Amino acid sequence: MSAASPTATDYLQLFERYGTDFGPAYLAPEDERYRLLFDQICRLLVAPSSFNQAMPQEFRQAAKRYLAGEASTLAHLRDPQNRHFMLSDLHDYVHLTAHMGGSGW
Repeated sequence: MSAASPTATDYLQLFERYGTDFGPAYLAPEDERYRLLFDQICRLLVAPSSFNQAMPQEFRQAAKRYLAGEASTLAHLRDPQNRHFMLSDLHDYVHLTAHMGGSGW
């Protein structure tokens, strides 16, 4: 995995560590594994790469604000369901991009 310039494959490899069907994760209870995954994903999202530049920038903006410690973002993402929902949406986006083609939205 290349955190310096992440690709769809980097994201998918990270998600695969947590199972193949990530869709229902947003319904899962708080779990330190998902907290760690969220932190790792945020670090990938803020790294410069052509893949990251092509994705919906809301993912990257949320990650930047979260890692910067912005109070309103931290308050929103304190709720595990909100973090899990973001992970689920990102997983779907990355999976579709990698398997259906396209350069992003």
